[in-house]
Amino acid sequence: MDYGSKTVGVAISDSLGITAQGIETICRKDENKLRKTCARIEALIEEYQVERIVLGLPKHMNNDVGERAELSIEFGKMLTRRTGLEVVMWDERLTTVEAERTLIESKVKREDRKKYIDKIAAVFILQGYLDSLGTSLD
Repeated sequence: MDYGSKTVGVAISDSLGITAQGIETICRKDENKLRKTCARIEALIEEYQVERIVLGLPKHMNNDVGERAELSIEFGKMLTRRTGLEVVMWDERLTTVEAERTLIESKVKREDRKKYIDKIAAVFILQGYLDSLGTSLD
């Protein structure tokens, strides 16, 4: 997941844990209103039989943990309490930049990119985690 102030980008892995696919962006009007966001996440966990949550940790480039990262850590703790699942915090530096570049290369119009960027960033976060596990078809 890519947790933002008003959105949560969501990706899911294939059954073998090799590839990540974006499934949706959950939107909310107020950063602190998480009830519906959590309810949607819980529904997705059930629908996709999720066993573990990978949540982006937006560290600064110098590896410091700032305010946005602290909010992500708190969100991760809340998800653990609500779902009982392990939440893995994954360094998400430059995933939004990479997502933006992917959308530009795909010729997605500037005004449409905002709809997809968090979901694409979630794909890069999850794919980075999956790649670190060393699972392959070899």
